[in-house]
Amino acid sequence: MLVRLEVDGFKNLLGFAAEFGPFTCVAGPNGTGKSNVFDAIRFLSLLADHPLEAAARAVRGPSGGQTGPEELFWTDGRGRADSMRFAAEMLVPGEVEDDFGRPVRPSATLLRYTLELGLAPPAGPGDPGRLVLLHEALAHVNKGEAHRHLRFPHSAGRFREATVRNNRSGEAFISTEPGAAGPAVRVHGDGGHPGLLSPSPVQRAPATVVSVTTTSDRPTILAARREMQSWRRLSFEPGAMREDAGFSAPRALAENGARLPAALFRLAMHDPDGPEAAYDRLMQRVTPLAPVEAVRVERDDYRRLLRLEARVADGAWLPARALSDGTLRALGLGVAAAEGGAGLLCIEEPENGIHPSRLAALCDVLQSMAVDPHDPPGPENPLRQIIVNTHSPALVEMLPVSGVVLAESVEVQGPGGRAAHTVRLAVPDGSWRAGPAAPPLATAMSALRTPPGANLQLALRLD
Repeated sequence: MLVRLEVDGFKNLLGFAAEFGPFTCVAGPNGTGKSNVFDAIRFLSLLADHPLEAAARAVRGPSGGQTGPEELFWTDGRGRADSMRFAAEMLVPGEVEDDFGRPVRPSATLLRYTLELGLAPPAGPGDPGRLVLLHEALAHVNKGEAHRHLRFPHSAGRFREATVRNNRSGEAFISTEPGAAGPAVRVHGDGGHPGLLSPSPVQRAPATVVSVTTTSDRPTILAARREMQSWRRLSFEPGAMREDAGFSAPRALAENGARLPAALFRLAMHDPDGPEAAYDRLMQRVTPLAPVEAVRVERDDYRRLLRLEARVADGAWLPARALSDGTLRALGLGVAAAEGGAGLLCIEEPENGIHPSRLAALCDVLQSMAVDPHDPPGPENPLRQIIVNTHSPALVEMLPVSGVVLAESVEVQGPGGRAAHTVRLAVPDGSWRAGPAAPPLATAMSALRTPPGANLQLALRLD
């Protein structure tokens, strides 16, 4: 569970900081940088799983495609930031499996991970340069300080006591320290014994320490890796959702909604009550969002394909390629909710394609996907976190004030001392996020609970 994110120098984010609870809606007009916040979260997830260069290539580029490493650094067209820094405070699972399937328990579950990346100069013409690691650290948060970091409303006795553990004192699990040839990384064991300082400077590392930790000998670092690996982004593309899935396709929903038949087939086949029960439960979430009465997955054994079909309001069974964009998006949300499990889901503009009369049901579905922080996490209450972004005033006004933040473009002093525009998150008055660090824009959302259409100022700003 990501409880705090700090970013500086990545895309348009300068001095950015945000706190997250089980459910957060980031609202704001297009172009403010809402999606860049999601990109930063996804980049950290990729860095926990891939080498630096591979992670950089996988992040969404300015046109929606892949991007080169230099394009990840803040720029105003005249200058570019020389580094980008990240900090993530997270609540990690109390038990994880290593790459050999062995269960391990971290000695601390509330952690702060910091990372700084730079850009090596080009080696020659046409070389965009490469990412270099400048700093990496992973430290624990004392259990007695947990309430200062988990500021969202929750039960101290039932939720915090069940999730926060700390048998650690002293040094961090990962630290970056001076070395003979430059800053180097030291890894400290869970027992507190310091590891050897890396003989090579940290700038030569092709990947983060977190990403190469795969076995049970570093349980807390491994738990941080598993947590970051669970941070996913959903940005549904109906074209991808209309495609059939091959028998050998991964049976989990892709970021763009592809493999929808395979994900639904897995849910149906693994349901202890049988496929029909799985389909019925899915419909309990989907029918309030779209005019769908039933769904099924058909096998094409000749072509080795799985095909999704839905029965719509007039009783006809239609293949996915004949379904509306809104119906496909509703099915994607339903499957994402049914996949369950712990982790973070960042969902891009979930209201797209959903009829305005069904937005209240959409809000219910989205909030029901998040962990209830007043009960202990478990199979029926997975430690799952939901962050959505939107530019819909109607959706914002149907959500609790405590779950909404407003993204606005503000002017700050950028690298080089010139004025620069970046994003800040304003919080509504009375929110648990409000405090001395909240931006002065907080009053802009004070009327969120007015009847739909009455908050004209907010509507104009979000449109």
